[in-house]
Amino acid sequence: MHYSWSTEARARRALANISALLRPGGIFIGTMPDANVIVKKYREAEGLAFGNSVYWIRFDEEFSEKKFKSSNPFGIKYKFHLEDAVDCPEWIVPFPVFKAMADEFDFELVFVKNNHEFVDEYMKKPEFIELMRRLGALGDGNQDQSTLSPDEWEVAYLYLAFVLRKRGQPDQTRRNPRRDKGKMQLTKDDIENVNGAV
Repeated sequence: MHYSWSTEARARRALANISALLRPGGIFIGTMPDANVIVKKYREAEGLAFGNSVYWIRFDEEFSEKKFKSSNPFGIKYKFHLEDAVDCPEWIVPFPVFKAMADEFDFELVFVKNNHEFVDEYMKKPEFIELMRRLGALGDGNQDQSTLSPDEWEVAYLYLAFVLRKRGQPDQTRRNPRRDKGKMQLTKDDIENVNGAV
């Protein structure tokens, strides 16, 4: 979503495309930079940039006063560099503005959490610990050991996870009568790829 936040028109087009691809009751799961964290870290920094050994964020001189107008929440650009992965411009997405705009496209917010809060909460649940173990995200399998360095863990703090649900009742005629109780089975027709939707 943050790549579409360069202008209001692009942000609206992204949400319109996602909404058009989802049926009523459909779920959109996303991640984006946490604007609150980025602005806080920027304001605490000495100059126009902050980061660590694996990432850096740099704002242009335009934002040297470290103030952002709430009347214009679009086009707040910064350069993001993540070692061996990303080196491009990104845009701040004030989440209350995103939520209000999503509401205009018939979405309700189901969930939003910073990645640190998300991991902390879900790593207390045995079924998610087992999933992380299977994904190899717990190092040698110890619940308390991470494969992330402290600098990488700081990068995770820059992001949040969110879930939107499209308003309306799901079409009951599309339900699978063989669906196991408590287990969701997806078919290829249930999945929409929204890459490049902007």
